[in-house]
Parts: sequence; structure tokens; C-alpha cells
Amino acid sequence: MPERETPAGTMDDVDVVTRSVLTASRLLVGVSARSLAAVEERVTLPQFRMLVVLSTRGATKLVTLADLLRVAPSTAMRMVDRLIAAGLADRQANPGNRRETLLQLTEEGRRTVADVTARRRGAIAEIVERLTPTQRLALIEALAAFNEAGGEPLAPAQDDTESHPLGWAMDVPVAGDA
Repeated sequence: MPERETPAGTMDDVDVVTRSVLTASRLLVGVSARSLAAVEERVTLPQFRMLVVLSTRGATKLVTLADLLRVAPSTAMRMVDRLIAAGLADRQANPGNRRETLLQLTEEGRRTVADVTARRRGAIAEIVERLTPTQRLALIEALAAFNEAGGEPLAPAQDDTESHPLGWAMDVPVAGDA
């Protein structure tokens, strides 16, 4: 293992912490990319993000989906069209308002999200297993504080089937969501 850099300042050195988080972020992005490798022929990272949002929220209006992904509705529509063509999502009329269309995952779309999430969880578990129990506890405490500061809810336990697999909030209010 490479030697770790000792912080030059105090433990309050924001730059040292930021660099450490950026390094961890790079590691996690690599894990995420590898977890998508099995489906990369069918799904891009932005499309997978859309699948995850649909997995979280269930049937969703296009404008809401675009807001959640922070993309233009026309961009979201192109992404949806590709996911529908791949058999991962479909459209249906909103039973509460027949003029609206709702987007939702197909069974294949749900399976894709579950498979990618399982691969990601496994890869992260392999990394965590290399840590000592003391390091694991320190990591739990540090990440809990970091996630709380960033407003990110805790990911569910592996056997929690009620929550979203990636831990994202289910009831995030969005402009235009009805």
C-alpha cells in the first residue's frame, strides 16, 4: 500500500480533507463504471441514472423526471425513447389525468437496476473487507458525518427490500410533481 500523506496543518485543514474525498470519489466512480460494464452496450451512465430515478419513484411524469435529473425535458424524452427501445422502460396513460403520460420501468429495467446495484455493493464490500475493524468504524463515522452534511440519506441494509437499492430518498419534492 502506498504511504499516506500526513496532513501539514491541523485536522481542520479543509484542503487535505477535500483531496481525500476527491480521491475516494475517484475510487467510487471507478467502482460505479465497472458495475455498469455488463450493461454498457445497452445503457449509458445518464440512462442508468434515469433507471434509478424511475426505480425510486415508480411511474413518473416526464417533466418531473427531467427536473430530478436536472436536464431539459427534450433531453429526458430522448433518453426515455432509448430506454423504451431497449425494453427497460415504457409509457402509460396517467389514470388520474388521461392527458398525461407516465414513465415506468419494465421488469427488465428493474432487473438491470438490481444487477448493477448488486455488483456495485459487492465491489465496495471487497474494498471494505480490506480495512481493519478500527478503520471501518472510523470510515462509518466519517462518512456518516459527510453524508449528513451533504443531506444524503443512509443507504439501506443489504436485506432491506422496502427502500431504494442505492439509498436515494423516495419522496423528494420536485417542482411540477403532482
